[in-house]
Amino acid sequence: MSLRLILSLVLGLAAPVAAAQDVVILGEVHDNPGHHAEQARRVAGLDPAALVFEMLTPEQAARVTPALITDAGAMAEALDWAAGGWPAFSMYHPIFAAAPDAAIYGAQVPRDAARAVFDTGAAEAFGPDAAAYGLTGPLPGAQQAAREAMQMAAHCDALPEEMLPGMVAVQRLRDAVLARAVVQAMDETGGPVAVITGNGHARRDWGVPAYLDRVAPGLEVHVLGQTEDGAPLPGGFDEVVSAPAAERPDPCAAFR
Repeated sequence: MSLRLILSLVLGLAAPVAAAQDVVILGEVHDNPGHHAEQARRVAGLDPAALVFEMLTPEQAARVTPALITDAGAMAEALDWAAGGWPAFSMYHPIFAAAPDAAIYGAQVPRDAARAVFDTGAAEAFGPDAAAYGLTGPLPGAQQAAREAMQMAAHCDALPEEMLPGMVAVQRLRDAVLARAVVQAMDETGGPVAVITGNGHARRDWGVPAYLDRVAPGLEVHVLGQTEDGAPLPGGFDEVVSAPAAERPDPCAAFR
């Protein structure tokens, strides 16, 4: 039982369950506004010392100040958000505004680093401590096969099969970089830390929580997954909530 939970029980404070955790990972479908509204609500209730964003590089995160957060337009411009390919900043800004004094950490893997993984591997791209994060060895065969199948399905069965191992390696790198940012945020702020990321990185079985189990097993981690229209969400989340599906064009149209 964490110190925060003990204090809340002793003092009789009403607090959300997530407030008892060191790390709260808030999954999302990136373009679903309902998911971002839920993340903002959870962040406001947690009042984290740090926020880790999959969508920001460390350089972008360093530009964020409490004053900048007060102006969504100026913040989007300062972050050059539109160039990142993420959904509209108007969906993400309320998350920042829910904890304006939180330290901001970026954990996005740059495109050139992701491309390099296909040639040199995830461990080389990650750098020191790659072994501690489990990047120097292969995945279990069944997990590798399952993840390659997911990558093929996510890309509308249009990828050359020889690309699939590299795609999985990039996802492993992204998971590890997110976990490393969480560890850094905990070390520097003492927590709690909230993580904003896609459901694929949030899943307990092989996402960020699995990496945290390896490198920081003492952390208390709560994982929220968010689905659409009540669809099943594999991955072993601690909690799953649903929102109406976002309107979006056929993702496979471009491949066709």
